[in-house]
Amino acid sequence: MIPDAFIQDLLHRIDLVELIDGYVPLKKTGANFAACCPFHSEKSPSFTVSPSKQFYHCFGCGAHGSAIGFLMAYSGSGFVETIRELASRCGLPLPDEQRHVPQNGPRLQALAERMAQAASFYYEQLKRSESAIRYLKERGVSGELARRFGIGYAPPGGKGLAATFDDYDNPELQLAGLVIKNDEGRLYDRFRDRVMFPIANQKGEVIAFGGRVLGAGEPKYLNSPETPLFEKGRELFGLPQARTAIRDSDTVIVVEGYMDVVALAQHGIGNAVATLGTATTPIHVQKLLRQAERVVFCFDGDAAGRKAAWRALENSLEVLGEQTTIGFVLLPEGDDPDSLVRQGGGQAFQRLILEATPLSDFLLRELSRHCDLSSAEGRARLVADAKPLLGRMLSPLLRLQLVKRLAEISGFSQAEVERLCALRAIAKPAPARAPRQTPSLLRPLLRLLLQNPALGSRLPLGLLPEQAPETRAIRLLCATIASAGTQPLAYPALLEKLRGSAEETMLHAAAAELMQQPFAEDEIDSEFDGALAQLLEGEHKRAFARLQEKVQKLGVAGLSREEKQQYLQALSARSKGGQTV
Repeated sequence: MIPDAFIQDLLHRIDLVELIDGYVPLKKTGANFAACCPFHSEKSPSFTVSPSKQFYHCFGCGAHGSAIGFLMAYSGSGFVETIRELASRCGLPLPDEQRHVPQNGPRLQALAERMAQAASFYYEQLKRSESAIRYLKERGVSGELARRFGIGYAPPGGKGLAATFDDYDNPELQLAGLVIKNDEGRLYDRFRDRVMFPIANQKGEVIAFGGRVLGAGEPKYLNSPETPLFEKGRELFGLPQARTAIRDSDTVIVVEGYMDVVALAQHGIGNAVATLGTATTPIHVQKLLRQAERVVFCFDGDAAGRKAAWRALENSLEVLGEQTTIGFVLLPEGDDPDSLVRQGGGQAFQRLILEATPLSDFLLRELSRHCDLSSAEGRARLVADAKPLLGRMLSPLLRLQLVKRLAEISGFSQAEVERLCALRAIAKPAPARAPRQTPSLLRPLLRLLLQNPALGSRLPLGLLPEQAPETRAIRLLCATIASAGTQPLAYPALLEKLRGSAEETMLHAAAAELMQQPFAEDEIDSEFDGALAQLLEGEHKRAFARLQEKVQKLGVAGLSREEKQQYLQALSARSKGGQTV
């Protein structure tokens, strides 16, 4: 686990404006910087970066966060990977992570350098291989596209890489998956006589390879093993090259093979990526949905393709939100995206993507294939098979639509399907509404604490209305501030420390409001004192209401001596038009 102190130090060293400007050109607008949002399509800039707060917020789509949040959302990388990237940028040594790096293993950067050197070697070897060049030309791959994807060639023979690595016996080459040691202790190249497809991470660093054999060897495609740099279930081939096209189209196409991605790019379809010889995982889907609001899985129409599509559907249910869509295209048996686009062209393929079967339709269609809907038993099986899938759905609206469709197909009523699938337990009750006047009082107080965290020690938490959602956020904020002790948390570190909390959205919304309307420094104390006075007045009103309720039930005689005194004082103050303070 990465210590909070390290994250705070890291955020202190990173300049958010400089970081974001490296990805999205920013323009100065008053005290802040602005740009068109990189997370949704827009013509007028609504993406705002505060240099003083080191916080960004899009007033169009709601994207917000610190340097860590931006890099995770923009690149699709995980938390630890993002911390590693930011630490590398500012030269801050990362604390030991036993779960991610072997205790005595080489540094990840050293492995990345080895992979880059191997990729350069393979790329140069391609120029010298007539058979590899002929294969690529036959597949319609241009020299420009080969350069874009860094396609190379691993020569035949046992030790081709020895030509570029003087220390061929260095264990780093084995750990990187480039070299293998057999039972007799002999070292040899993992990839031999294969067209090489470099697999890059979000930063464009080569972390693995996929090799396509030339000739009749087996396996047809060979991937790097999992290494400290590479986890198959997290990575996608072609994502760095596809990022711009994905954002322009707000759609990402997922295919099965390297050549599918390259062939589609050759025909002007640059928003395709491929899984790496493994089933689509929830991490894959999460990463893709950070890049675009629509994901289309395009697989072969054979049994293997259907199985791959179904696994993708299952692993999408728990991460599919209300604003995102997932579609499926199963190609005619015997075709793949590569062959289809070469035969029919890019426009015909794009039509297939536009007409992709929505997830809900695909789910019901595939379930129905295994059920005899003309019989009562078949319709009952349909609902039974759908039950575990409905239970995993994140989106309540999509789940409701599927329940309605199931009811129509099965002959059960909607209520019966909900009961049979135990869906009422899934739906979360709506949170209790706070009084109308509460946000007008507590929202500014929340912003005051974000602007000046030291005020947290002066706030009597007992005065906060218990039912107000802002109360929970303020209590959490004050507890987080207090936990820092004498070392006050900087603004971005404070928000980052609250990542994942139930109140995170509310806190970020208040931070966004603060970007537009910060308090003047010389007015903060008076604003805070005014908020405290209103809180105290509110508490007196609530106390009087409780006494009134007790009097109505028991009469004045039912009050204690102290309560009678409080009640009479409150009545006197109210009759004089004064304040009950």
